[in-house]
Amino acid sequence: MVELIKEIWPHIIATLDVVIAVAASAHAVLHKRDTRSAVGWIGLIWLVPILGALLYALLGINRIKRRARALRSDLSRPLVPLPAPEAGQKQRLPLHDQFEALARLMERIVQEPLLPGNRISPLINGDDAYPVMLGAIDAAEHSVHLSTYIFDNDRAGALFLNALARAVKRGVQVRVLIDDVGARYSWPPVTHKLRASGISAARFLPTLLPRQLFFMNLRNHRKLLIIDGKTGFTGGMNIRESLLLGENPRHPVKDLHFLVEGPVVAHLQKVFAGDWFFCTGERPAEEQWFPVLQQRGPVMARGIPDGPDEDFEKLHWTVHGALAAAKKSVQIVTPYFLPDSSLIKALNLAALRGATVDIILPEVNNLPVVKWASTDLWWQLLEHDCRIWLSPAPFDHSKVMIVDGAWNLFGSGNWDPRSFRLNFEFNIEAYDTGLAGQLAGLAGQKMRAARRVTLEKVNSRPLPVKLRDGIARLFTPYL
Repeated sequence: MVELIKEIWPHIIATLDVVIAVAASAHAVLHKRDTRSAVGWIGLIWLVPILGALLYALLGINRIKRRARALRSDLSRPLVPLPAPEAGQKQRLPLHDQFEALARLMERIVQEPLLPGNRISPLINGDDAYPVMLGAIDAAEHSVHLSTYIFDNDRAGALFLNALARAVKRGVQVRVLIDDVGARYSWPPVTHKLRASGISAARFLPTLLPRQLFFMNLRNHRKLLIIDGKTGFTGGMNIRESLLLGENPRHPVKDLHFLVEGPVVAHLQKVFAGDWFFCTGERPAEEQWFPVLQQRGPVMARGIPDGPDEDFEKLHWTVHGALAAAKKSVQIVTPYFLPDSSLIKALNLAALRGATVDIILPEVNNLPVVKWASTDLWWQLLEHDCRIWLSPAPFDHSKVMIVDGAWNLFGSGNWDPRSFRLNFEFNIEAYDTGLAGQLAGLAGQKMRAARRVTLEKVNSRPLPVKLRDGIARLFTPYL
């Protein structure tokens, strides 16, 4: 019997290898959208027996979308229905033809209505934003809902902690949601102090991995503050003393946040409600969480939740739609710029159609590997007349996009794979020339202080630097 096993086991292993290779190859053919990716994985599967299939199982299967859906499988998407626009309202929207088409596209992508009657006010750096946010918390009568990626246990964190504690003492219902990785950017985490102050606090998707391993998926990168269901704040700002530039912090960071008033605040609240329910199981009391919202200004706006679940790639589609609509100008401010090939082509096509495309990035990045990988992509844009600007220190964490002086996009999303595919984000699209003028003015200020990148300069990098940047670019899907 032993001799028989010795004689036939190689044939068993060979047969098993063929079966596994066929199964893995079939999976790649059926599920890989990119032909080059499918061919590459199939080659590895057959050329490296067993190990190739194992690597495909570990690294080649997109579990991001599947896992995130499983995480929220018990959360009904229409958790709280929002009122539809009044009959005939769409016909009265004062949009140009190009933006009428974009608005229709966005309604199909996001499946939320474009809501008129909003007022949106930019807040520059923590010096402007934090006092307004803290004042809103102090004025809260019924509820304060705060969701943030980072809530540091520092001077800025103490300001918010004290304001939230005061609200609790007044009888206001306070709920704070912090991403588990972001909560550990400072030690000890502020969550202990929050709970000690009677504040209801939860962590999003707890993990045992240290926060230094920033190559992690499914993080809640949203920044939301909703007061009484009527006043909202969103944008790029975390809660950190580095944003208080007037206090001369050790590592200053510039950023942009927004005060949001009007019907679109319901979109912020709806996203918070879904995340809070996922983390705690508490369903919102509809009347308390979603009061009737009055029109407050001229801006038409829509919230855009994005994440590796049912909201997969909505931000990616949004940016593509806006670039396709661009006729005159595109202005992009982002700290992390790692567009995929489709977005590079969309930017180049906008420039070739005659639109002025300006991309404003920080000269010094807090993630050097991301900066290296980004640099290796620049030539693909510069050779088609897109313009790239590097703004001087301190590090600029602002995120905004303006198209043709009328369409605006702002929120938590960056131009990188993590925001487009891996993390939970929230952005707002806003149609308004007045807001666009303000944001274009801010972008213009950044460009006037910035250094313009030339194709000659990028091509003249020393060979060791080119190799470093090129190797970093290979890791773009994971940055």
